[in-house]
Amino acid sequence: MRRFTCFLFMAVLVGCGGSADQANPPADSASLAPAPAGISLADVAGNWNMEVRPENGDSVLLRYQMTATGETTGWSFKLPDRADPIPLHVVNVAGDSIVVHADPYPSALRKGQTVETTGVFRLQNGTIVGMTTARYKPAGADSVVVLRTTGTRAQ
Repeated sequence: MRRFTCFLFMAVLVGCGGSADQANPPADSASLAPAPAGISLADVAGNWNMEVRPENGDSVLLRYQMTATGETTGWSFKLPDRADPIPLHVVNVAGDSIVVHADPYPSALRKGQTVETTGVFRLQNGTIVGMTTARYKPAGADSVVVLRTTGTRAQ
């Protein structure tokens, strides 16, 4: 898991990095638009209605509520028909991305299996969008699944 987290962190950093030309801006840099500001945890603090879809499909597989705080602690999500929320760990905040991880918990999509998830979220026009990688146990040929995740602020 550490290798995957390191790989995910490096992918986020590489994706957020600029080109070598940014090190030598043109003499008339006043005409350039300012770089967009990075995301902060405060930007997404609150309650979110989340939907999970297949990576290459539109069918909603799962809906859940996520609570995000302005801190790296206190994040969680609550699955339907479950009494207790599942803690989320904020792994990294870099550029426009927040990386979160959930330790193994009973899967809502695959009965009798546990799942461990890592998600990379971005804020686009007031909506959370991102990809979540689910690792199922017991492991098998289809034990790693990539899912699309979207969320809107709860009223």
